[in-house]
Amino acid sequence: MLLFLYALLFHQLHIKAENTPCYKMGDPKYPLLSKDGDVTIGGIFAIHRKETLPSFEFTQKPQYLLCSSVNLRDFRLAQIMIFAIEEINRSESLLPNVTIGYRIYDTCGSRLSTMSATIGVMNGQDFGPRDRCNGRTTLHAIIGESESSATVILSRTAGPFKIPVISPSATCECLSNRKYYPSFFRTIASDYHQSRALVYIVKHFGWSWVGAVNSDNDYGNNGMGAFLQIAQEEGICVEYSVKFYRTETEKLKKVVDTIKKGTAKVIVSFVSFVEMGLLIDQLSIQKIAGFQMIGVESWITTKNYITPNSFNSLGGSLGFAVRKIYIEGFADYVKKEFWDTAFPCSQSEGNFSQYAFNCSRYEELLDQKNYNEDILEQRYASNVYKAVHAVAHSLHSLLKCNEQEGCEKNLTIQPQEVVEALKNVNFTIKMGDHVWFDSTGGAVAQYEVVNWQQDSDGLFQFKSVGYYDASLPPLQRLMLNTKNIIWAGGKLKKPISVCSESCPPGTRKASQKGRPVCCYDCIPCAEGEISNETDSINCKQCPGEYWSNAEKNNCVSKNLEFLSLTEVMGIVLVFFSLFGIGITVLVAILFYSKKDTPIIKANNSELSFLLLFSLTLCFLCSLTFIGRPTEWSCMLRHTAFGITFVLCISCVLGKTIVVLMAFKATLPGSNVMKWFGPAQQRLSVLAFTLIQVLICVLWLTISPPFPYKNMKYYKEKIILECNLGSTIGFWAVLGYIGLLAALCFILSFLARKLPDNFNEAKFITFSMLIFCAVWITFIPAYVSSPGKFTVAVEIFAILASSFGLLFCIFAPKCYIILLKPEQNTKQNIMGKTTYKSY
Repeated sequence: MLLFLYALLFHQLHIKAENTPCYKMGDPKYPLLSKDGDVTIGGIFAIHRKETLPSFEFTQKPQYLLCSSVNLRDFRLAQIMIFAIEEINRSESLLPNVTIGYRIYDTCGSRLSTMSATIGVMNGQDFGPRDRCNGRTTLHAIIGESESSATVILSRTAGPFKIPVISPSATCECLSNRKYYPSFFRTIASDYHQSRALVYIVKHFGWSWVGAVNSDNDYGNNGMGAFLQIAQEEGICVEYSVKFYRTETEKLKKVVDTIKKGTAKVIVSFVSFVEMGLLIDQLSIQKIAGFQMIGVESWITTKNYITPNSFNSLGGSLGFAVRKIYIEGFADYVKKEFWDTAFPCSQSEGNFSQYAFNCSRYEELLDQKNYNEDILEQRYASNVYKAVHAVAHSLHSLLKCNEQEGCEKNLTIQPQEVVEALKNVNFTIKMGDHVWFDSTGGAVAQYEVVNWQQDSDGLFQFKSVGYYDASLPPLQRLMLNTKNIIWAGGKLKKPISVCSESCPPGTRKASQKGRPVCCYDCIPCAEGEISNETDSINCKQCPGEYWSNAEKNNCVSKNLEFLSLTEVMGIVLVFFSLFGIGITVLVAILFYSKKDTPIIKANNSELSFLLLFSLTLCFLCSLTFIGRPTEWSCMLRHTAFGITFVLCISCVLGKTIVVLMAFKATLPGSNVMKWFGPAQQRLSVLAFTLIQVLICVLWLTISPPFPYKNMKYYKEKIILECNLGSTIGFWAVLGYIGLLAALCFILSFLARKLPDNFNEAKFITFSMLIFCAVWITFIPAYVSSPGKFTVAVEIFAILASSFGLLFCIFAPKCYIILLKPEQNTKQNIMGKTTYKSY
C-alpha cells in the first residue's frame, strides 16, 4: 500500500513538472554563428583565444565576458563546418529533402566559457509548445571542442543527455574510455598513437637523452604520461619533465630556465596550441636556440607560429601533423561566399543570425576577411568535414532517406539514436578518405612528419619528410626521408643528444650511481673478455683457447708458447749444443790421433771413446727439446735424455772403477784386475744402460709423454709442452741417473788422493760434483719455471752437466797432449807413487 502511494505521488509530480512554464534565468548565451534547419548540429570552438573578465563589484549586474585575439585555426574550423553543412544541404543524394541547421558557439579559450557554451548549445533559445518544458532538445550532435581539456568538459556535460560529441582535434587518450565518454567520437587518432610515434622517431635517430615539456592539461598530461612510459620501455631517458598552463607565467619562466640549463639537445614538446605560442614567445625573447624540438599535431603546423624570431629558436623542428587534405571549393567559399551568406553584420545582404544583437563582437573577425594565406595549410579542416558528414550519414540512415522519395521528416530522432548510428558509419568522402570509428570512437592514426624549413627565397614552410601509419606493421609504421631534413640551427648533420657517448666495442657500460640508465661510464673489458657491439652491457669471456685482442673487440687464438728455434733463447741453446758437439768431436779426433800415446793408453782409451760418444749424444739430445712438441718428440726427448746420460755416467763410473782397480792391482798378492777387465767394463756399461732402457720402455708402454696445451699458468697464452704422462716414470729415469752419479761421486771421492801422475779420480770427482750440483739445482728450478723456461732449464742442465764432464775429464789430457807433450811419456805417467790401502 505504501509503495502504491509513493508511485502515485511521483506520477503527480511528473505531470506537474511537464505543465510548468519555462523561464529564462539570466541572460542567455547566444551563438556566434547560426542558421535554422530541420535538424541542428552544434559547434563549439575557441574562435577567440583571450577572455577578459569584467569587474565583480556586486553593485550592479555583471557585464558580458569580452573575447579578443582571433584564433584563426578554430575560426577556419567553424567555416569548414558551415561549408560542409551547406554542401550537404545542396546535395540530392545525402539528406535530399532535409535542411541541416547549425549553432556555433565561441568559448574564447576559457574553461568557464566552455561550460557556458555547452549549456547554451544544448538548450537552444526555443521552448516547447505553449512554453512548456518537454525535456527534449532539438540538437542532434555537437562538433567540438578543438582542445582535449575543453572536450572533456563538453563530453561530460553532454554525456548524460546522450548527445553525441565529435571532436576534430581532441586527442587525449583519456577520451577513449567508453565507460566515462560513451557518446564521444573523434575524427582524429588518440594521443596514445602520437606518443608512441614520438618514441619511434626519437629512437630512430638514436637520441637517448631528451627533455620533455607539456601543457598542464588533459591533453599534455595524458600524452606526456604515455610518452614517458613507452620511452622508459624503449630505453630512452628523460633528463627533465616540466609543465605549465597558459595562465601560469612563473611556471613558464621555470620551464624556460630548465631548458637552458639542461644538457639534452632534443626536446619533446607535448604542448597545446595556446601554451606553445607562449613558450615560443619566451624562447624568442631570451634568444634560446640550438635545441632540436620534436612537436605534436597541436602546434607543429601553425602558420602564425613560424616567424623570423621564432625560427631562430625553433628552426628545424620536427613533428607529427594531421595529414593535409585539400577540400575542393573551400578556399573559394571562405574568400567570398562565407562573408556574404553566413557571417552576421556583413555589409552584404544574407541570412543573418537573429542573435546578432551586438555587431561589435564581430569586428576582429571581419579583419580576417582579406587574409587567406593559411587556408591551404589548414589540416584539421578535413576532420571537421568528416565529422559533419558522419552526422549526416547517421541521420540519413535514421530518417530512412533515398534519392527518389527523400527522407521521412516526420520521424523524431533522439540523440541516443544518432550515437548508435555513428558507431556503424562507414563511407568514403569525395577526397577519397575512408571514414569509420573504432571501438573507442577514434580514427586510424595517420600522421605526416613535417620539418620547419626556410627555402632559398627566405620563405618559411612546413616540409613533409615522412609519415607514420599505425595501421601498418611495427617496422613499417615510420618512414623518414632523412636527406630532406634541415636540423636545428640550419645544420645538415643530425644533432646528438645522449647523456653519455656510446661505448665502443671493447668496452661495457657501467651505470653511474644515482643517475638514469642512459648515463654511464665506458669500462674497458678485462683481459680475456670482449664486447663486439656498441653499448654492450656485459663483456663476454673468450673460449678456452682464445684470448682478447688489443682492442678487446674480438677473440683471437691464444699465442702458443714453446721453445722455438727462431727465438733468441732457442738460438743460444742450439749454438751451445752444437758447440758442445763440435768440441766433443774435436776431442775424439785428437784422442784418436794420439791413441798410441801413454796418456791415452793409461786412461782406458776404450771407455774414453765411449764416453765421448755418449757426451755427443747428450749434446744432441738437448736439440730434441727445442721446437714444437709433437707426440714423437715428446717421447724421444725424455727417453733419449735418460738413456744417453746413463750411458755417459756408466762410462764415468767404469773409468772410476778402473782407476780403483788399477791401484788395487799394484798391491802385493792382488789379482783384482782379472775380475774387471775390458770385457767386464763393457758388460757393466751395457748392464747399467739396459736398466735405464727397461725403465724407459715401461714408461712409454704404460703412460708415455704427450703434447699438452697448458692453460693454467697464463690466461693470455697457451704453453705447448710435453706432459710427462707418468710422473713416476720421469722421476724413475731421473732418479736412476742420480743414483749412478752419486755412486760414481762416492767412488771417485775415495780415489781422490791416489798418486797425481796417474790419478784421474780427482777429475772425475770434480766433474761429478758439478754434475750433481747442476741436477740438484735443476729440480726446484724445473718445478718453479713455467712454460718454455721449464724446457730451457732442462736443456741448460743437460748442457751444463755435459760440459762439466767434458772439460773436467778431458781438458787436462788435452792440455798435456797439446801444450805439454814432454809430459806425455811413460816415465812421467809411471813415476814414483805412494800407495794407500783402502
